[in-house]
Amino acid sequence: MESKAQIRKRILEKRNALTPAQRMRSEILVTERILGHQWYYKAGEILLFASFGSEISTKDIIEDAFAGRKKVYLPKVEGEDMHFYQVLPGEVLVKGYGGILEPSGDKERLFVYEESKKETVLMLMPGVAFDPTRNRIGYGKGFYDRYLADKRSLHTIAIGFDCQMTAEIESCETDIKPMQVICL
Repeated sequence: MESKAQIRKRILEKRNALTPAQRMRSEILVTERILGHQWYYKAGEILLFASFGSEISTKDIIEDAFAGRKKVYLPKVEGEDMHFYQVLPGEVLVKGYGGILEPSGDKERLFVYEESKKETVLMLMPGVAFDPTRNRIGYGKGFYDRYLADKRSLHTIAIGFDCQMTAEIESCETDIKPMQVICL
């Protein structure tokens, strides 16, 4: 079995090689699937990511969430942890961890998860690679696994391009699987 590092390298090469037409097609299909998803429809709060590098774009989903008056939260890395902060339409994001755009981190806009909100909150998460049993490889720092460790009932959907699917990913007990994976 390939190591996570080998899979990460192979999949990133594939993802980086996608043509603009392939990217656009997949982004449209994934966006349509998310916007039509019952979890998205019911959610009043959406935790997303600001797309970075060759990741699938979340721009249209974010714009739809704003138009639908949903609260939008983006991650900010703070030390070894990641927290989500509400962003407002037109808000300027700043380069943070690894050059990824992040919210300012206004503590008054910190997302606090409560079990009672599980039906009205949706997290869309990135990743490098996914397998048919929902195992996920991120970028190797474990930010999402640590964030989700005590939020296992949170509706989570990992999104990406179809080239990010691989046959099998070895998992360990600290890995948190998304509830669904949508790669098109």
